[in-house]
Amino acid sequence: MTSHPVHRDSALIEVPEIIRELAPNDQAHEIITAIRRLPAREPQWAPMPDWIRPELMEAYRAKGIAQLYSHQAEASDLIRRGRNVVVVTPTASGKTLCYNLPVLNAIIENPDTRALYLFPTKALAQDQLAELNDLGKRLGDKFGVFTYDGDTPSDARRSIRQQGHVVLSNPDMLHSGILPHHTKWTRLFENLRYVVIDELHMYRGVFGSHLANVLRRLKRICRFYGRNPQFIFSSATIANPGELAARLIGSDVEVLDGNGAPSAEKYFIFYNPPVVNKFLGIRRSYINESWRISRGFISHGLQTIVFANSRLHTEILLTYLKQDNPQPPGSSEVVVGYRGGYLPTERREIEHGLRSGRIRAVVATNALELGIDIGSLDAAVLAGYPGTIASTWQRAGRAGRRKGASCAVLVASSHPLDQFIVKHPEYFFGGSPEHAHIQPDNLEILVNHLKCAAFELPIESGEVFGGMDLSILCDSLAEAGYLHKSGNYWYWIQEAYPADTVSLRSISSDNFVIIDETGQPEVIGETDFSSALTTVHPKAIYMHGAQQYHVDRLDFDQRKAYVRKVNVDYFTQAIRYTEIKKLEAEEEFAVPGPAVKAHGDVQVRSQVVGFKKIKFYTLENVGSGKLELPENEMHTTAYWVTVRRELLDSLSFTISERQDGLFGLLYALESVASLLVMCDRMDLGATIGEGMPGMEPGIDSSPKMEFFEPTLYLYDAYPGGIGLSEPLFRLHDMLIVRTKELIAGCSCEKGCPSCVGPTGETSERAKEAALAILERLSHGITQRLEVSKA
Repeated sequence: MTSHPVHRDSALIEVPEIIRELAPNDQAHEIITAIRRLPAREPQWAPMPDWIRPELMEAYRAKGIAQLYSHQAEASDLIRRGRNVVVVTPTASGKTLCYNLPVLNAIIENPDTRALYLFPTKALAQDQLAELNDLGKRLGDKFGVFTYDGDTPSDARRSIRQQGHVVLSNPDMLHSGILPHHTKWTRLFENLRYVVIDELHMYRGVFGSHLANVLRRLKRICRFYGRNPQFIFSSATIANPGELAARLIGSDVEVLDGNGAPSAEKYFIFYNPPVVNKFLGIRRSYINESWRISRGFISHGLQTIVFANSRLHTEILLTYLKQDNPQPPGSSEVVVGYRGGYLPTERREIEHGLRSGRIRAVVATNALELGIDIGSLDAAVLAGYPGTIASTWQRAGRAGRRKGASCAVLVASSHPLDQFIVKHPEYFFGGSPEHAHIQPDNLEILVNHLKCAAFELPIESGEVFGGMDLSILCDSLAEAGYLHKSGNYWYWIQEAYPADTVSLRSISSDNFVIIDETGQPEVIGETDFSSALTTVHPKAIYMHGAQQYHVDRLDFDQRKAYVRKVNVDYFTQAIRYTEIKKLEAEEEFAVPGPAVKAHGDVQVRSQVVGFKKIKFYTLENVGSGKLELPENEMHTTAYWVTVRRELLDSLSFTISERQDGLFGLLYALESVASLLVMCDRMDLGATIGEGMPGMEPGIDSSPKMEFFEPTLYLYDAYPGGIGLSEPLFRLHDMLIVRTKELIAGCSCEKGCPSCVGPTGETSERAKEAALAILERLSHGITQRLEVSKA
């Protein structure tokens, strides 16, 4: 909701005292690595624009909003003038009012006006529905606002199509439920003036590439009905919001990143669990430390939110905190969980309990990261780095959304990304370096949406859809029996409904269904083909919700994985043999080292040949197994660094130690790369080729051979690529320097999971060798980066 903050007394007068309690013996600042005090900021006000209709102004006044923050006034004015806009401001700065005000004003001025709001989650759409319904009642129901998603009853859909002035939906429903049936939505498309896309920063990688194509189809249908809608985005702070928004819609977008909203005093603390085994680099469990810190906040009477990065960890932390805060029989719980899978009524009850203060603590997944209104919280504990700086700020922003001091604590895991962030706080606090990347012209994604577009409207010769030559693609689809050309148009001739088989969350629609056979067989999930090979192979531990499942068998013909419930203290990690072949280099340059950096097209052949059993928390390797699964082959894009023989010959290490150093370097390189291009680690593959077997770290490639000039590859883990390789090529200097900082800054002696990989999988000199290679690769780079900053 967008109501302006109401003042309350500070609940955190004793923040310094609480910080001292977190690590009382941390004299060397190795546990608490950063304490940032973010001072309170006063609001910057602007009057309500004079073009606002009196009844709308009165409705907002009745909600306590008589004037606007400066960024709200500026955004409303730009939208009123017909500009495509992206609003980039922090959590709880009133972004929704930026677009609700001009949109509702336009609907009151002309009741035929229609708007489509797209949210990445159903919960966000429901939150916005409550806000708009409240305004609607105050305005005497002058406009209709409805959610349209998979939960919408079929008998309500007809009236929504006719009476909905504002339709709240999500990209998946637009793709499969609205665009293919546009003839039923003529009232919407003939009058569509605004398209609002919330949480822009979520649309990156595969999901963002799909959304760009969905929006191409939307604009195409709008043109058919004689409309050219205006696009409005809201986003958390990333480095390239304007570029991302422009890429999504193929048009210029104005960036508005000022912020006139007030904010209360906040303390942001980075907490690195103490090392319990320095030789192995093993730290105290970050889940247990998050529990201890949360318990301390709750005992001080602070309303607390705890974020975990998986459903399993959410359930573990929730169990611990409930045991700490038992309630008498029949009374309401004061500690609750909140994640996907809860019923809408349960979620609404929890949100209300948090706003009223009845609920004292909530343990959540990223379901509460986005802008759902949960009122005023005092403390946020983040159990593990969420993966991006934008998500971290959003989670931390859930505390202190109203006035009054607040506190956020990031508890680092042993993962290299977590360790890099807590040991380099200046990287986190120094402004967002994260770029969100998409590749809407990925051939497989583009062709799938071209099929959907042809189903919706015939494709005309010379029509533009993305950056590809449509005539060649349409001819190919005609040969395959999907299209038929008649005159200047290609027509869809299949009986199948193409949008049904295209998932916006993956490139291929060839999915495996996961069936639980513990009792009555039940479908519990699905996964795409490439992920199935590594996550639901035979003997894998598959995690779903708070439950672990053992994979008994994988049926390739029927695309089914059969699992049963188990309770074990480890997870599995697939071991792949990967062979990579350069096809064509787009760009190639000599760099210090000596070495060569390049990016271009590659062919990747991989096969899952075994798996490791990794113990929870300590990440120890406690077992392994062999597998024989089908080989997978794909054409994709990659960034690579070829290490020259001259560099290798200058190293005072054995051949075996050099090889382990390269594997350790690749392990760290992959982690830092995912940080720089704001992607999930699953979006990137890593291997070494050219002169040594293309194996992933952890595989014994004996007998070790004297390699010639090894190449370290980071490749897009999707057919055709999703736009990560070229940015990594451009970020080469920063990637090398940050990787060196990560490994050099690790307190372990011989290598550990936080830098070059677990001890026991590499030689004792792997860390030393990796740093020696990086020392040569980074020669002169630091000075260049400092000059470019200046």
